[in-house]
Amino acid sequence: MTFMIAEIGINHNGSVEIAKKIIDAAKWAGADAVKFQKRTVATVYAKDLDKPRESPWGNTIGAQKYGLEFNEHQYDQLAHYCAKLKMPWFASAWDIEALAFLRKYDCPWNKIASAMATNYEFLEYVAKEDRPVYLSTAMCGGEEIEKARAILEQGHGPITLMHCVAMYPCPEDQLNLNCINTLRFTYRLPVGYSGHEASVSPSVVAAVLGAVAIERHITIDRAMYGSDQAASLEPHGFKTMVDQIRKIPKCLGDGIKKFNESELEVAKKLRYWEVL
Repeated sequence: MTFMIAEIGINHNGSVEIAKKIIDAAKWAGADAVKFQKRTVATVYAKDLDKPRESPWGNTIGAQKYGLEFNEHQYDQLAHYCAKLKMPWFASAWDIEALAFLRKYDCPWNKIASAMATNYEFLEYVAKEDRPVYLSTAMCGGEEIEKARAILEQGHGPITLMHCVAMYPCPEDQLNLNCINTLRFTYRLPVGYSGHEASVSPSVVAAVLGAVAIERHITIDRAMYGSDQAASLEPHGFKTMVDQIRKIPKCLGDGIKKFNESELEVAKKLRYWEVL
């Protein structure tokens, strides 16, 4: 069964209450897990903190990024809430300090964002944790993917490559979903799909192509402030996607061509029966 990941990311806009509402929506929509993003702002944005940017939290990039980042107390609340709902959760760390921060919560999976796929020191720390890893492959060619895989294989956690295109939202003619098959055959690893398009159908196509996991951003309102909102699905859209993907195994069947007994009555009425 395709594993459905509801990527909350930073769509909570720094509010635990909004995050809880999105978790509720993901649970209702049938997601198997929710995912956040964790950054050590002073590390990830060290060169940009004082650059101007308008946001609800102030007029600099630093003010915006700190406004979007949950602290330990807030993560404690979210971890408790997810446990109460029996909703597994994890987060993509964007630096080594953030990775260490998340260890407290013993998340079932690590997710490597595309931006971190070429940070080889970071990948070495991820490998040491021996957890299952989802590795996004946006902005990566074959050489980068091969090197990342080689580092991660130093650990003992299984690796799933995630086909991804770093455009937000991504036009459908840029999705190149056939890369799911290319990645699977080239690297002999399970492959999933992390989508940033504004629609549902490409994720269904990805599942038909054999994606073992689908990760899509989820929000309660695409009109809210935030760079990821436009590339997200609202609750009903996410549920529609999950419901359609859950039908795929039933529709595909076992692939054995046969005369079904349920067709017999129709055959008696419509078929030409040769008289021997």
